[in-house]
Amino acid sequence: MALPGLSSRWVRLATGAKAHYSTAGETGPSVILLHGALHGSSGHAAWSSMAPFLGANGFRVYCPDLPHFGLTENHDVYPAGFAGAVDFVHDFANALCLDQFNIGGNSNGACVAMSYTVNHPDRVLKMGLIASRGMLGLVDAEAMAHADPRPPEERAYPEFDGTEASMRKMMSKLVYFPDRISDDLVAMRTFAGNKNLDGYHKRGRGLDDPNYLARIDIRGRIQRLTIPGIYVCGQQDVTSTLAISHLQEEALTNFQVFYPEDTGHQGQTDQPELLNQLFLEFFRDGRVSRQTADRAGVSRRRPELADVVEQA
Repeated sequence: MALPGLSSRWVRLATGAKAHYSTAGETGPSVILLHGALHGSSGHAAWSSMAPFLGANGFRVYCPDLPHFGLTENHDVYPAGFAGAVDFVHDFANALCLDQFNIGGNSNGACVAMSYTVNHPDRVLKMGLIASRGMLGLVDAEAMAHADPRPPEERAYPEFDGTEASMRKMMSKLVYFPDRISDDLVAMRTFAGNKNLDGYHKRGRGLDDPNYLARIDIRGRIQRLTIPGIYVCGQQDVTSTLAISHLQEEALTNFQVFYPEDTGHQGQTDQPELLNQLFLEFFRDGRVSRQTADRAGVSRRRPELADVVEQA
């Protein structure tokens, strides 16, 4: 799906993996944006609006296809799941000589961004995250179950059966505004989803292994960082519901949280202009203007972080 300002490239990683990524911008500070983990996810599909915008406003933006997603090849050198994705991001940044960078992520990509940052805090300048349900142990499982008592079949996304119709149905739960789900986007994601079916079904492996969990768990670790962070939780998100987001906010004491209206799980697709501006100000200035913060639904549940949000 060709888009102005967004280029498709590959880079060979030290492991031998041939990583595909979408990129925007030629100069300025670097930003790595990480996509989610539903069928057909990719850097291009997730960040087709934000990446060109940041690229046109002074950043070099990189949106890699994580292992077992998009067009990345030879990805079996990385185990499917969070640990493999964290190692992949590290190798990707090294291959492109990105010594320090801002990092962003949506859904599963937010989890990977957090886990990467607690393992490599010397590499990350700022974190900008959007809508993630699990967050790798951040919130106690029992508290999560109490906050979202829906049965698993109600929480689950519609099954992808390899057809464009099933892809569109799945995405209708991901994105709040149906008209944002274009035919080109559905076709691109359907192709990628079918290409990576085997890897998709491996992604949950390791979650019952204590040694594996020790690598990716962020509980008690993310709060100790001094790296600035923002977290965007859509008010209409049916995956990371408001009740769950409130629990996450209580745990993320060093993040400024926003609750934009008319926004689902993929906020950068539902509210591209708003989130583009929010991330631009935060990555560029380290601070969000009063006007943008109010428009983005800055949290009123606790005092604002004065070093992140401009005070009246």
